[in-house]
Amino acid sequence: MTESIGARQAQVERNREALLAAAAAVFVEQGVQAPVRVIADRAGVGIGTVYRHFPSRAELVTAVYRHQLDECASLARRLLEEDVSPAVALTRWVDAFVEFLVTKHGLGVALQSEDPSLLSLRTLMLDKLVPACASLIDAGVAAGQLDPRLTAYALMRAIGNLCILGAHYGRSDAKDMVDRLLIGCRAPQHG
Repeated sequence: MTESIGARQAQVERNREALLAAAAAVFVEQGVQAPVRVIADRAGVGIGTVYRHFPSRAELVTAVYRHQLDECASLARRLLEEDVSPAVALTRWVDAFVEFLVTKHGLGVALQSEDPSLLSLRTLMLDKLVPACASLIDAGVAAGQLDPRLTAYALMRAIGNLCILGAHYGRSDAKDMVDRLLIGCRAPQHG
């Protein structure tokens, strides 16, 4: 009996992992409003299985991005431990953050949404990424490389706005504009 319970729990976990992987891929291709049936088909499960694991779209979106947010937050810690200047560490982290934003079609819109079901995603992002970004900024300010007036929230919000892609404004445009923004974040040179 315990063997069958264990096998069943393992299958439930495999279904959950398959759904998360499928949803992540579909969100990149079609955005966060992609039909649930497309995600279920990609995962090889029925629509009912999707809803058993994730009763709402907001729960599915949040679960998919939670892991990616954790990775982005841990990148800041790793960069602080590397033998690079704080300004370079911030630039590398921002590059990863930009890549995260521009490949997640609809994430920017979801984060700006007033939909109460998506507030947890915005809160999760702020709780994980603002402190990560702040740690890099603090190191840069302490080293005299970044403007002490710079705040993590303002920087991330500006980056988020620059990463809203559209007609005649793609990934390379967003990356270029964020690079220009980072130049403005440097400590003022007195002399």
